Amino acid sequence: MNLTNRRTYERADEGRRRALRLLALGSLFAGRAGAYAEELGRTPSVTEGPFFPDRLPLDTDNDLLVITDATKPADGEVTWLSGRILDATGAPLRNALVEIWQVDAHGAYLHSRTGNAENRDTRFQGYGRFVTGTDGCYGFRTIKPVPYPGRTPHIHFKISRGGERLLSTQCFVKGHPQNERDGILRRIGNAAHQQSLMADFQPLEGSRIGELTARFDVVLGLTPEDT
Repeated sequence: MNLTNRRTYERADEGRRRALRLLALGSLFAGRAGAYAEELGRTPSVTEGPFFPDRLPLDTDNDLLVITDATKPADGEVTWLSGRILDATGAPLRNALVEIWQVDAHGAYLHSRTGNAENRDTRFQGYGRFVTGTDGCYGFRTIKPVPYPGRTPHIHFKISRGGERLLSTQCFVKGHPQNERDGILRRIGNAAHQQSLMADFQPLEGSRIGELTARFDVVLGLTPEDT
């Protein structure tokens, strides 16, 4: 392994250790059943949209920046996205499959009908999955979502367990100016429900390469009719 590849590997390894620390922090809340349901309210269902990957990538792990053994990561602002999946009472949900997908830094989905396909970042995985443990925590390394024509920045989420889909929703960037003009977000008339879909993307303390961190907790139990 040459010097450049070794340094790249070391940075990736350091990042994965940091992700584990973030997940460990999430487990501190494991004993607070009911607390999040009361504080955050239930997470609204949001349309899954037309761009769930029509062909899954060979690599479907929770690190969307590096595909298999690639040494160069994808473009974009590196973000450690974590949170918890909770049931309607606020208790953590074990063995929940969390799937996310989003456009790359150039606004292209991992889909045959995506816009800007000619500029798609082939180094970006575009899709990832994670199965929660007893604390209901999940974690991904991805990029901060970017806008594309007609949409404010967002990350798609799908939660299922035992083959049953429990929720499809979207995570938005708190404070982004395009949120107020996004048609899908505006369909959720309840302001509190809109806020429950926001994640605050903040600098990761101690990062030397400008990484971000964001937390997005999902509380199940809200139906589309309630939004």
